[in-house]
Amino acid sequence: MMGRHNQDAVIERAQASDSDAIKQMVTSAYAKYVPRMGGQEPAPMKKDYQAIITSQSQEVFVLRRQIDGEVVGSVLLSDLGDGSIKVNNLVVGPLAQGRGYGRLLMNHAEDVARERGRTAMVLFTNEKMTENITLYAKMGFVETGRREEDGYHRVYFPFDLLNWICIL
Repeated sequence: MMGRHNQDAVIERAQASDSDAIKQMVTSAYAKYVPRMGGQEPAPMKKDYQAIITSQSQEVFVLRRQIDGEVVGSVLLSDLGDGSIKVNNLVVGPLAQGRGYGRLLMNHAEDVARERGRTAMVLFTNEKMTENITLYAKMGFVETGRREEDGYHRVYFPFDLLNWICIL
């Protein structure tokens, strides 16, 4: 599935060969949160992206710069089987942030959900990731709760695809 693109980047399904680039990007993008979280690494930093891609336990898409093929963003999705798609992780490399790539990746996630007839998307982020909380609210996600789960203080955001058309 070839996805959305802008003038300099395209979204495509990740290959096993992309796993190191995803891991490095996640590590560099999330490193700033470790001190905020009292030294605890955010959950995405602990993931084995090679295993996720090869097992197909989640759908992994990368945002690849067309000029040099560099992976500058990624989104991981799961079909929850209840009519919703979960955005497990959305990340843009630090040097590529501020260019609309996060919105492009989220729009792609929405496209995937709609193409499959899903009625909602769900995601969560850590309460210390205030930039993400602000971004998701701007994208139309509404915070519905906060709770501790797996040792993390998470903020939950559903997105109703039936009653909202997200134009980003």
